[in-house]
Amino acid sequence: MVDHYQEHPEHLVINVEHRDDPVSLVMEADAFAASRTYGKIVVRGPLFGIAEQRRGERPRWRLLTDMDTGYPQDARDELNSHLWFKAKDETDDPRERRLLLDAVARLETEPLDEISVGDTRYRVVRADEFARVGDGRLEPPRPTDVDCEGWDMQTRTPSTTKGFVVDHAAAVGLTEGLDRMGLLPYQYTSDRFPPDVLADSQRATQTHPGLVLLPVAFRVMERKPDSWSMASGQHPTPQDARRSLAHYFKEVRSLIEECDEQENAAYARAAEAFMKQNRPNELTVRGRCFQIVRVERMMRIGPSGPEGPRRSDTDIQEPTQIHPLMDEWGNIDYAAG
Repeated sequence: MVDHYQEHPEHLVINVEHRDDPVSLVMEADAFAASRTYGKIVVRGPLFGIAEQRRGERPRWRLLTDMDTGYPQDARDELNSHLWFKAKDETDDPRERRLLLDAVARLETEPLDEISVGDTRYRVVRADEFARVGDGRLEPPRPTDVDCEGWDMQTRTPSTTKGFVVDHAAAVGLTEGLDRMGLLPYQYTSDRFPPDVLADSQRATQTHPGLVLLPVAFRVMERKPDSWSMASGQHPTPQDARRSLAHYFKEVRSLIEECDEQENAAYARAAEAFMKQNRPNELTVRGRCFQIVRVERMMRIGPSGPEGPRRSDTDIQEPTQIHPLMDEWGNIDYAAG
């Protein structure tokens, strides 16, 4: 018997699966409680990365990056590097290497958002980052979010985004299914956006009517009088974000910011006190408030897969040569370029 959802295009299917194991039940309850406390969302803006689709995997796509670059050309440069190192390290076939290097050469001069090499399609993909907000506060990590221990900066949690399979019809729990349903019609509406950005956002709900939520990530954010400012990149766990904050105050800040010894000592003491707490999510020092914030990313999906950059997305950089020339035999000319 054919399931009803299989009769429809996969980019329109949200397949909700009942899960009654103890872990899933606790996570669903946690997500439901969070939705009541942090009932609104605030969108920071678009992020870009690259995805691949291999023959036999259609219509699914696999993310190759962390989706943490702010401009489409940054993602194109990531694709340039991915293909160059693939040619260098992952093949001994001169014909395959030549195909990869030909793609690299095009990416050095053309702002391409999609390119195929052999049996694999590569695409620059787009997602909107958002956080949930309630009572003037951004959502902190949830008790059921995967976390780790320790303050050693040499300990890094593997990315949960890189390698993620974008599969719109994959089974999800009830809360995620409801979240996706609620976000489907989302579009930019604020008058702070230019008309072309608003128009592209509205158009995307028609051209890419599906939506997938990427793995949750965490950032350090600084609370300002009337806003929040980003103080770190994305991290896969809350503890990775906490480590980055403590390390910055103890080791890095004094090297890159102009400040006296007394101020440096105050930030170092604040970091030490922060590290003595059990999974702390807030650090206040010298009148400044830093918080560990849970961030999410929604990726729109159309009939041909994930959405690429929009015409109105800021894209001020130009393609350029990133790596030295290589021939199909793997010889690298470090003097050329």
